[in-house]
Amino acid sequence: MPETPEGLLARLAAAGIAAETRHHRPVFTVAESRDLRGDLPGGHTKNLFLRPAKGEGPFLLATLEEERQVSVNALARLAGAGKVRMASAEELQATLGVPPGAVTPFGLVNAAPGTVRFVMDRHLAEGFDRIWVHPLTNAASTGLAPADLLRFLAALGHPALLLDLPAAP
Repeated sequence: MPETPEGLLARLAAAGIAAETRHHRPVFTVAESRDLRGDLPGGHTKNLFLRPAKGEGPFLLATLEEERQVSVNALARLAGAGKVRMASAEELQATLGVPPGAVTPFGLVNAAPGTVRFVMDRHLAEGFDRIWVHPLTNAASTGLAPADLLRFLAALGHPALLLDLPAAP
């Protein structure tokens, strides 16, 4: 059974990670999340869950700064993943334990090590004191230090590859 948002937050607390969670109506797009932002200082994210085009190799989970524009194929090449396509809702649920609209790096708590290659925009990881991600539900946002997120996921067997993404044309 997939981890629950409450279980995830308890795991963060047990790991000594300072995190703040704000509940809100469910959001499905970056545009919708901007409307709810209010006073959430820090970096805001968007996430892509991709599958290998030929069905061979691990999935690819990319966490990017919300304004970052990048070609999916260029992202996959930088990540060393080959050709990719969007994963299905069924693959997302089976692998990360979340539905579409709730994709989050925290979904890696539900993924076996080696099944997902995790990449993060280096600017997001190093340019903010706090970033906001969904805590396994798109009806809340959790803010924490990027280094704490990366340390937590690495301890689960999901180290991040930090990518220097090109600026959008």
